[in-house]
Amino acid sequence: MPQILVVEDDLDIAEQVLLFFNASGFTTHHITDGSAVVSWVKENNPDAIILDVMLPNLDGVECMKQIRAFSMVPIIMVTAKVEEADRLKGLEHGADDYVCKPFSGAELVMRVKAILRRCAPVSSGNETVETPVTICLNEDALEVEIKGVSLGLTKVEFDVFKLLYKAPKRVFSRQQILDHIQPNNFDITDRVIDSHIKNIRKKLKSLDFSPKIVASVYGAGYRYDERQIN
Repeated sequence: MPQILVVEDDLDIAEQVLLFFNASGFTTHHITDGSAVVSWVKENNPDAIILDVMLPNLDGVECMKQIRAFSMVPIIMVTAKVEEADRLKGLEHGADDYVCKPFSGAELVMRVKAILRRCAPVSSGNETVETPVTICLNEDALEVEIKGVSLGLTKVEFDVFKLLYKAPKRVFSRQQILDHIQPNNFDITDRVIDSHIKNIRKKLKSLDFSPKIVASVYGAGYRYDERQIN
């Protein structure tokens, strides 16, 4: 059974989250203090982490930054903060998803299941199994690789792709993307994002990958569509 670490100091919220995951067949562990998180993760290697932002002794963002130094375990941040800057900060530091309180326990379980499906290893049985296409983001080299092939993105294109990739299914407006990649430049129109998206899609297509990985949402913006990978 997948093991889920729930890091939440509000006992009422934690109890509800644990009930939903246990009812869905997960094993769970609960921690209330941020200072205990990193060492526990190192020793127990959970399959996913539900991580509150506001924690005693060590906040959730700092916990995540330390975890990312040794593990790519899926992390869903949970917070009462609703400001976009806070959500982007969490995603920028390595969160796989971001949920604001109040939230649905059932939806949280479904989000974790979706993330775990993306990370699931290929079956080793005798039957023929199609190997899932993997995307690798090398943030040090500013490279995106699909099936081991680099897309050859520029730094700005890499930043745009990373923002969408780190929050699958979430729709980002042009202005939100622009604020993320060039927050202090007020002279650039948000329509420049269309050019960056066009270039990313062109590079995907040139390597025989679907340009629909970066999907348009009419009247709203863009999102990463994992269904177009395989």
